[in-house]
Amino acid sequence: MGRSIILDLAVTIDGFIEGKNGEVDWCMMDAEMGFTHFLHQIDTILYGRKSYDLWGQFTPGSESTEAEKEMWELVHSKEKYVFSKTQKGTDNQAIFINDNILEEVNTLKNKPGKDIWLYGGASLITTFIRLGLVDEFRLSVHPVILGEGKPLFMDIKQRLNVKLVHTRTFSSGVVQLIYRT
Repeated sequence: MGRSIILDLAVTIDGFIEGKNGEVDWCMMDAEMGFTHFLHQIDTILYGRKSYDLWGQFTPGSESTEAEKEMWELVHSKEKYVFSKTQKGTDNQAIFINDNILEEVNTLKNKPGKDIWLYGGASLITTFIRLGLVDEFRLSVHPVILGEGKPLFMDIKQRLNVKLVHTRTFSSGVVQLIYRT
């Protein structure tokens, strides 16, 4: 079976992952949601280049809580792969993949280890869905309607039937839906 690739994302009721100006201020980090538990379940993170540039080496500021600092430390302890058409090579923080995505990712999935977090962005998510590489969708639906923004799914050309395996409701109003392909 190998390792699973998990798309774990916060999404609004109307299906957006960011506001029209990239805002994610609606996204609640709720300790109850067990995000740290999720981070212990994975040992690898997959980023698109833009997402990596924004978040791949993000350092929480001094105003951050201890829990946030701990979370980012955990994120940065993972092995990172960045998918980029342009940026080559490997820095000491990440390995860059430029082509042969299907082969590269299947090789990764067959290596021993924990599960793999598909972080995004949107075009990388589309590519992975088209290639049939997402094993699990973990969607945390937040109780907000943005009206416009960046949609969760873009340019999906074929239907994908998934199976709901778990739901969790939190006191914040967030509902987590876990689907497997």
